[in-house]
Amino acid sequence: MNKKRWTYIFSAPVIIALFVVVLLPFIFGIYYSFTDWDGVMDPAFVGWSNYLKVFQDPGFLSALWFTIKFSVVAIVLINIIGLSLAMLVTNRFKGANIMRTIFFMPNLIGGLILGFIWQFIFTEAFSAVGSALHIAGLQDWLATTNTGFWALVIVMCWQMSGYIMVIYISYLQGIDKELIEAASLDGATKWQSFWRIKFPLIMPGFTVSLFMTLSNCFKLYDQNLSLTNGGPYNSTQMVAMNIYNSAFADNKMGYAQAKAVIFFIFIAIISLTQVYVTSRKEVEA
Repeated sequence: MNKKRWTYIFSAPVIIALFVVVLLPFIFGIYYSFTDWDGVMDPAFVGWSNYLKVFQDPGFLSALWFTIKFSVVAIVLINIIGLSLAMLVTNRFKGANIMRTIFFMPNLIGGLILGFIWQFIFTEAFSAVGSALHIAGLQDWLATTNTGFWALVIVMCWQMSGYIMVIYISYLQGIDKELIEAASLDGATKWQSFWRIKFPLIMPGFTVSLFMTLSNCFKLYDQNLSLTNGGPYNSTQMVAMNIYNSAFADNKMGYAQAKAVIFFIFIAIISLTQVYVTSRKEVEA
């Protein structure tokens, strides 16, 4: 009983903070999504009208489609790059530890600062190289929808690949080396050893990495703001920015909250489905 009491005492601050900062605003948010609240006046109940408007809002649907495309491409590339870097630095060679640090460092830079750094690279450095080499494709990278899309993908991959690398490293280092040696003696190639032995054993890491990249890509806001600010003509606007603009630029807090609730349900369904599917692969492995 004494041990349980101290457990409750030490857990209480975290539980209270979680309730005040996360759960309570979430409950109020659901309530406000059924109102016409503008952030100032008293809210009036409007029922499901906000939710019906969301599915008729071309700006939100366009932002959702752009976010889905961005997330699919970024998730695949981040996990491929992260796993490749993990495979590289887990090989015993001089300087492997230094390379781990270098690959992880981009994750330490804040999102807004990172976006402004890469904004300078895309607008100034790319344009200078394009002018010098007469390559038109390197100029005005943030001025079109297509190049703006790939700029966001590049920055997201550059920032998160090192973090995902660390997750894969922890699982790769836990693999019994005798299994790899036995496979090598049986004539297995490096590719066969990786695909048949290593990859099934690191499936728990794949589950974690996929979940983290999925959630981070879908809720991206800071790089979207600092790189393109949704331009040109909101063609690179992601869902988080669309919700923010509805709330604070248009002062439609209730309507923005309805968007946020729908977005939350959308991400929750995808995330839970992903965890369920990949967790089943872990059992099979």
